[in-house]
Amino acid sequence: MASINGAAARLPFAAVLPLMMAISLSGCGRHSHPRSTARPAATPVPAETPAAMRKCLADLSALGAKVQVLPDRIFPNGCSATSAVKLVAIGIPVTNLGAVKCGLALPLTQWVTQAVQSAAHDRLKGYVVRIESFGSFACRPINNVAGNRLSEHGRANAVDIAAFVLADGRRISVTSDWNGADPDRRAFLRQVRDAACRRFATVLSPDFNAYHHDHLHFDMGNGHLCR
Repeated sequence: MASINGAAARLPFAAVLPLMMAISLSGCGRHSHPRSTARPAATPVPAETPAAMRKCLADLSALGAKVQVLPDRIFPNGCSATSAVKLVAIGIPVTNLGAVKCGLALPLTQWVTQAVQSAAHDRLKGYVVRIESFGSFACRPINNVAGNRLSEHGRANAVDIAAFVLADGRRISVTSDWNGADPDRRAFLRQVRDAACRRFATVLSPDFNAYHHDHLHFDMGNGHLCR
């Protein structure tokens, strides 16, 4: 994925609550001092076992998704793409996706098939034909700064959503429309964000901080945050 995360100065530990540290470090790697809407307890990430993978693949198949199982990859610097798949077809094409953990592919497919078209119908009276992403797997630390902890992108456990293209040619982008002049576009983006919050462990939008001005970040790390 093309780098969209500018390096940011690390914050003093005392300036951030321990829970926020744990959550922020699981995100895109661009954190500041936003107010948060934290869920009360973190649910441990399910173990990656053959049985868990079989169940995940069966659940994806039940949703009508077509996927390609990828071989596990583990890199010396700590990056990895294990229990990962390539999403071949999940109802709406999503651009730029590479390897994603099956545990991320499942809620992503649910969000695409159950939430995106519903929001487009409700808010835009339209039909989404393409979702544009900034990618999924990217082997890098948080902020792209050496010494920082590994981003969830470095575990194939995150995806960044940038825009939605409708059948009539309209393009709804986070950059232009999150705080844009059109109330229907704003409402659409917030509806798909809120729907993602019910499916992913961490969801970060432009409401979280300026680093997310151009995308919605979803991951299945240990943190729980919807902002």
